[in-house]
Formats: sequence, C-alpha cells, structure tokens
Amino acid sequence: MRNWLLPEYIEDVLPAEAARIECLRRTLLDLFRVHGYQYVIPPMLEYMESLITGVGHDLDLATFKVVDQLTGRLMGVRADMTPQVARIDAHLLNHQGITRLCYAGSVLRTKPDGLALTREPVQLGAELYGHAGVASDIEIQRLLIKALQAVGISQLHIDFSHVNIFGSLIEASAIPAQLEQDLYVALQSKDQSSLTVLSQHLDKTTREALLRLTELNGDKTILLKAAKLLPAIPAIQEALASLTQVSNALNDLDVTVSFDLSELRGYHYHSGIVFATYAQGYKGPLALGGRYDEVGQAFGRARPATGFSLDLRGLVTAMSPAKSAMAIFAPENDDQTLSFKIDSLRAEGHIVIQELAGFESNLEELNCDRKLAHYNSGWHVVAIDKVAK
Repeated sequence: MRNWLLPEYIEDVLPAEAARIECLRRTLLDLFRVHGYQYVIPPMLEYMESLITGVGHDLDLATFKVVDQLTGRLMGVRADMTPQVARIDAHLLNHQGITRLCYAGSVLRTKPDGLALTREPVQLGAELYGHAGVASDIEIQRLLIKALQAVGISQLHIDFSHVNIFGSLIEASAIPAQLEQDLYVALQSKDQSSLTVLSQHLDKTTREALLRLTELNGDKTILLKAAKLLPAIPAIQEALASLTQVSNALNDLDVTVSFDLSELRGYHYHSGIVFATYAQGYKGPLALGGRYDEVGQAFGRARPATGFSLDLRGLVTAMSPAKSAMAIFAPENDDQTLSFKIDSLRAEGHIVIQELAGFESNLEELNCDRKLAHYNSGWHVVAIDKVAK
C-alpha cells in the first residue's frame, strides 16, 4: 500500500494554484470589508444538531460524521458554512439591526461537486441578516457581481427563481408532504409526464399552474406571462413583483438575467428569491445564493437572511491557467547594501529568493527570471539571459 496516496477527490493544492486561491480570497474579503461585511471564522467541527438543523436532508447526507471523544456526542465536519454564520448572527452577536458577515474556509463533503469536482471546496460567501425587503436581495446580488468582476470574470449571467411560487401552490391546495416532494422532484427535471400523473387528483387551477411552471423560463418577459397564467394568489404576485424589481435593479451592471420559475434549488432551505450565476466559457454555476429567513429559528432567533457563496477552488480550476509570479535571485553575500536592496524589493511586493551558503540553486525550479548583480557601486536587478543551474 502506498501511504502517500490521498482519498478519492481529495487533493493537495500546489503552489501556483494555492497562490491564486489566496490572492482571490484576499481580493474578495477586502471587497466585502469596504461594503461593511465583517469577517468571521466558524469552527471546522460542530455538533450535528447545530450543523444541519433547518437546512434539509441534503446537507445531512453531505456531512462527514465523527464521535466526540470528550462527550460521546455525534459531531460533523462542516459541509457548508452558511448555517454556521446564521448561528453566529442569531446566537452570539445577537444584534437587533442589520448585520453583514462574510467568511472563507475549507468545507468537507461526502461526495464531490462543484467546478473542481472535489470533496474539499474552499467556500467563500457574504450574508446579510435583519432585513426582509427586496433591497437586501439586490445588495447581495450587486455585491456578487462586483466580486466576480473584481477577479476578472466578465459576461456574467444570473438565473433567478422564487421558491414561494411553488410553495404557495402547495399551501393553497393543502398538498401532503410526500406528494409535495414528488412534485418537487418532477419540476426539477421539468418532467411534464410525471407532473401530469402526480397532479391528476388536484384541482384544475393547481394542476395547470404546476405544468406551466415547467415552461416559464426565459428573459424578463416571462414574468409578465407568469402574472397572466398563474393563479392570482397574493404570495405569487408578490414573488413576481420582487423578481421584476431585482431585474430592474441590475440594469446598470454588465450582466444579463433570466428566469426559470420551476427551478427550486434549495427549496427546503430557501424562503424567497434564489439565484445562480454563470459566465461565458465556464461550465456550471460560479456562485449560488438566495433568501433563507427561517434558518436562525433553530438557534433561538429567526432573522431575515439573504446571501451567496462560491467555491474559490472551483473558480480557480475553471479560470484560465495563470503564470506563476516570477522571482528575483539574490546571491549569498554578507554585503549590508545587498540586504537593504532585498528588503526594499520585498517591501515593493517582489519575490526575492536569496541563495543559501554552500548550495548551488536551480533557478528554473525557483522560478527566477531576474537576479541581483553588483555593478556601478550598487546592486541592480538584471534579466537572466538563460535560466541555468
């Protein structure tokens, strides 16, 4: 058995990729900071009740579980940081007004997913608590757009939906839980045949509305069409109005929007607008988000909440390969002016690698394309004409 082998879909992050992930992390957290989002670091391990309460069965299946040797209780390695941040807002900070929080860190999942197809994504996100209006949804979406544009991703496309449209049909018809789940699954695959069979005993208005949801996808004209075709249930009309308001609020940004009213991503977790962000040239969503007003209730205080998250590792994997930052090679020398020169270059952000005494450096392995040379009574950076040992 080769003891250096890692488990399937668990990988080391090597220098070039690690540097890029860290650069993006710093860029995005700095962006969040100037927008008023405070950084928090939740723990890797929590008791299972805290990790998955109120967020649905899917997260339970995605969570690695261990037994706490101190208490004997079942603990989980976090598979999603969003519930942890909701706990921090509801239970620890306990602010009465609006709270803006952000986070970044590794999560562990039982099965690979995302752009990187890894079981250890690097999750980064921003969450806004304490505001129930569409204005906070718009703030979160605009922040996400700025974040992706800040790391060089353009031609963004956001696909919106609203879980209350389907939820209102379920509530109005008093549909039992098992049938609700079956209808949800059929809608996700836009399976009209299954929907027809499943809804055959429902009233005509609900049955037709469920079938129409599978066809209500496209640009903002879909919202006008939905207002005419769907039942005049107040919650549905309110959901369509919110989607219209969000769409209009993004007109000044370089982004296109679409709507898919049968998309119920996170239906058992979200409570309002949901969205996925895509970009030309990238497979799959770059970021996911939405409103989740009920999660804090499990921690003793229900708070309106909306936010988004993305996988930094997946983002780097999907982006065009970046060239590693080149370094400057400095010879081993006790000259104090050389030390001053090295310190000055490093303060400017240059990578300077100094030779160790008695060791001949491989400049190619060190990724050096320049060196410090002494002439004209001083140390100067010059190009290495030919990289050699």
